[in-house]
Amino acid sequence: MTKYHFTGIKGSGMSPLAQILHDIGNEVQGSDIEKYFFTEKPLHDRHINVLLFDEANIEEGMTIIAGNAFPDSHPELVKARELGLNVIRYHDFLGDYMSKFTSIAVTGAHGKTSTTGLLSHVLSGYSPTSFLIGDGTGKGEADASNFVFEACEYRRHFLAYSPDYAIMTNIDFDHPDYFQDIDDVFSAFQSMAMQVKKGIIACGDDQYLQKIKAAVPVVYYGFGEHNDFAARNIEKTTEGTSFDVFVRNEFYERFTIPMFGDHAVLNSLAVISLCHYEEVPADIIQKGLETFEGVKRRFTETVIGDRIIIDDYAHHPTEIKATIQSARQKYPNRKIVAIFQPHTFTRTQKFLHEFSESLSSADQVYLCDIFGSARENAGTLTIQSLGDLIEGSHILHEDTVDQLLSHENATYLFMGAGDVQKYQEAFNQKLNK
Repeated sequence: MTKYHFTGIKGSGMSPLAQILHDIGNEVQGSDIEKYFFTEKPLHDRHINVLLFDEANIEEGMTIIAGNAFPDSHPELVKARELGLNVIRYHDFLGDYMSKFTSIAVTGAHGKTSTTGLLSHVLSGYSPTSFLIGDGTGKGEADASNFVFEACEYRRHFLAYSPDYAIMTNIDFDHPDYFQDIDDVFSAFQSMAMQVKKGIIACGDDQYLQKIKAAVPVVYYGFGEHNDFAARNIEKTTEGTSFDVFVRNEFYERFTIPMFGDHAVLNSLAVISLCHYEEVPADIIQKGLETFEGVKRRFTETVIGDRIIIDDYAHHPTEIKATIQSARQKYPNRKIVAIFQPHTFTRTQKFLHEFSESLSSADQVYLCDIFGSARENAGTLTIQSLGDLIEGSHILHEDTVDQLLSHENATYLFMGAGDVQKYQEAFNQKLNK
């Protein structure tokens, strides 16, 4: 049995990998900063020891898995090398680990976490499946035949992987602190496509994915009739969405999902396409779709009195539009109140007008101060720059959340990739009083 130490164990990929290695019988511990992150709850549930960063954590006989955010000069990694221990970067370890299974990478600018979670759930109903989801959730099955994992394009980290299959949900410009433009993003996905070993499931409604070249079959899904797997006769209700799936213009099956918005149909269609390719029976696919309870911070609902409060990770204009569309489908008779916290100064600057446009589809907009990142914690831009572009918007602070109480019969969307939950928690406390 190997003893693993994770330097940066609270990371959105590191935490689930630690969970997987623990589940299959290894001794696991890790370290990070003191601040609480939602990714650490599953670690505590498994009684995995989470320590503060300290070179004294590193001992003889350990294998060190290092988070990508931490440089080689980190004291724990320096100590590990002094002891002659094996230090492996997260993405390198994962790239090697997946070779033991039928591996399925889920990637794309948007929707990869939800699609990874949904695919993991559906496949687990058919055969033992280990999975790693970017919301901090992981599970290791000792007899797993499949390994489903979220593969992030940021800094081209996904090029450490050569999976059997890849689901590609879309290509969009994001991470402007790294990618130069949309062509740079496309080149990263094109490189990834050439590393896939058996097949690619790609959204054929995406103009960039239509241009992908690969040495393996590319199967397309989407709403357009040109797709190999097409969703037709879509029926949207306040309970969910139903649609027919046609495989190369022949009716296959009608599916119902307890999810909302066009993006939920596309995510489900990606999963259906992959499962059909792997010959999973339609009734098992349907059962998995209807019992899926979602992933963390993706349209996560709380009801307090007559108010609906939704926590969502949406931090890009495309994602904000999708979240508001979902809320309008599920709650057509309620006001949609958007509370948005931009994440990183470069992203906010790059998409300032797109953020304004997408948020303006809500009935009322509140804006929180820009959340920086470890790479970029300051900028000349302020939240007022975005507020000036959105008519009737307000700036929100933790001590002014009582502004939100003025909206009756409302659905509140707390959106962002930073710490927007602190505003939601302050609002929840007001309501509970």
